[in-house]
Amino acid sequence: MTTTKKLTVAQATIEFLKNQYVNRDGAEQAFFKGCFGIFGHGNVAGIGEALKNSTDFTYYQTRNEQAMVHTAAAYAKMKNRLQTFVCTTSIGPGATNMITAAAGATINRLPVLLLPGDFFSKRTATPLLQQLEVGSSQDISVNDCFKPISKYWDRINRPEQLSTALLECMRVLTSPADTGTVTLALPHDVQTEAFDFPLELFEKRVWYIPRNLPDPYLLEKAVQLIKNAKKPMLVTGGGTIYSEAEKVLEEFVEQTGIPVVETYAGKGSLHYGHPLNLGAMGGTGTKGANEIAKDADVVIGIGTRYGDFMTASKSAWQNPNVTFININVAEVDVHKHAALPLLGDAREILNLLSKKLKDYQTDKSYRDLVKAYGTEWETIVDKAYDPEDHNNPVQAEFIGALNQFVDEKDIVLCAAGSLPGDLHKLWRTKNSKGFHLEYGYSCMGYEIPGGLGVKMADPSREVYVMCGDATYLMMPSDLITTIQEGYKITLILVNNDGYASIGGLSKSLGNKGFGTEFKYRDKTNNQLTGEHLPVDLAKNAESLGATVYRPKGMDQFKEALAQAKENTNTTVIYVETFRDRKLAGYAYSWWEVPVPEVSISEGVQKARKDYEQQKKKQRSYIKPTKI
Repeated sequence: MTTTKKLTVAQATIEFLKNQYVNRDGAEQAFFKGCFGIFGHGNVAGIGEALKNSTDFTYYQTRNEQAMVHTAAAYAKMKNRLQTFVCTTSIGPGATNMITAAAGATINRLPVLLLPGDFFSKRTATPLLQQLEVGSSQDISVNDCFKPISKYWDRINRPEQLSTALLECMRVLTSPADTGTVTLALPHDVQTEAFDFPLELFEKRVWYIPRNLPDPYLLEKAVQLIKNAKKPMLVTGGGTIYSEAEKVLEEFVEQTGIPVVETYAGKGSLHYGHPLNLGAMGGTGTKGANEIAKDADVVIGIGTRYGDFMTASKSAWQNPNVTFININVAEVDVHKHAALPLLGDAREILNLLSKKLKDYQTDKSYRDLVKAYGTEWETIVDKAYDPEDHNNPVQAEFIGALNQFVDEKDIVLCAAGSLPGDLHKLWRTKNSKGFHLEYGYSCMGYEIPGGLGVKMADPSREVYVMCGDATYLMMPSDLITTIQEGYKITLILVNNDGYASIGGLSKSLGNKGFGTEFKYRDKTNNQLTGEHLPVDLAKNAESLGATVYRPKGMDQFKEALAQAKENTNTTVIYVETFRDRKLAGYAYSWWEVPVPEVSISEGVQKARKDYEQQKKKQRSYIKPTKI
């Protein structure tokens, strides 16, 4: 009886990957949707040949290596990390082009498998085209750059190594706690080598995704802390959604009366209209969320990594006796802020806490205060959404028009610039997948490939991508892929003549927006202070195959949204707006950006004084929790 199968390393890799499945709560699905790839001499003869002859494992052609990893990460996020893509490239620039997006996937805890080509393992033709030469070693390639941003990294120098390496890749990719980018470097020559692989390697393999439970002693201590709390609050992050804990969260909040604030990744965990949902928190937070945080005595963090924006650079919680309880699957996050750590699945831990807190509820006066803040905020949003000048809308008003237009299941997507902050504050999210922001890395260029990944994950939803002109210029190429594959997205492209977000930050730091506008060089002062550049990004989008509208004013913008919804082709709505941001921060909404201690600029000197005042409000959150 045959117990082995002769395949090349590349063929065996694809054969293995297409037989990997995951199971959570009894629902089983293939883990890989397919493979994105751009072929070069480092993978065309190996992985390329294997994909060509594996018609049941779909190959998707893309235009940019970074973009395809963004697409895979966005897809995985939409699928709650239960499904993703493989991404393959050639050696050299094809491989290193993936590094930026690979870092983003790891930072955001999203599974993506990278298969970059590598140098010849046999070293017969060294140095190869595009090979890095290092004088201290012949065992280093550009793929070693992936090591610090990969949750698992390996290089296959012999076919015998493949079996154990593939199993390790899957272990990490399917881990709720350790997932992120996994890199498996495949040398040119090894990809094409044949070997008798054991048939067991290619059998259907199901990876069970566990819902781990916390230590019982720590759970009881957490219950006591909550019962003794007078002003508790709950911070919901992306882990709430990945755990599919939205319904349990709602029941927990209604039972206990504990208010909720949202991180970027956690926005939508609770319907925006819930009376105990205070919305965004921190540097881009709402007034009520930041006011409640200031005096909170117990903070329950669910699935959050406590990024600096949402903690207002660790100035949000001013109560000197504040205590943290963290619910998280990852040890690196569960211990943050010297918290009482409840290591495990968010949904299951919330269920356990609900049972043990059935007689607990916050005071009515506290709940009434929270509801009053919520009502006040809705008035603020209504005002921000209402155009003062219908012919010259500002950014917040475009957001409002879109928010009022979309259906409940539709999705808004963004990643960089001033748009994420305005969206975090203002967007009224009705479901947990309706708000998709990549803000762990806030990577310019994520928007279009991210929109493609989201649409591929759920074609039934309309996907509205918002980005500025500078972000668009980073990576417009995969508009072509959306058209090629028939995954329509609607892109609202906001032209504000440059890097408006950083321009605003620069001005706030006394630096007058230096280097942030798209202008000609003024030869009289050798600065970029001339007239604005005559860039027409609408023409660029049209040349890539998109349907393009150029509305003038709010009424035409609304008409363009209606037309775009009827289209089957990717559509770009190109609008112009004022460069300066219009929405101020609220309460404790500081974001730490260091200012020079000495400067000849009076503006910088003033900004430094303000910075030093804000630094006084910063806290360490290292006080030990008594357990």
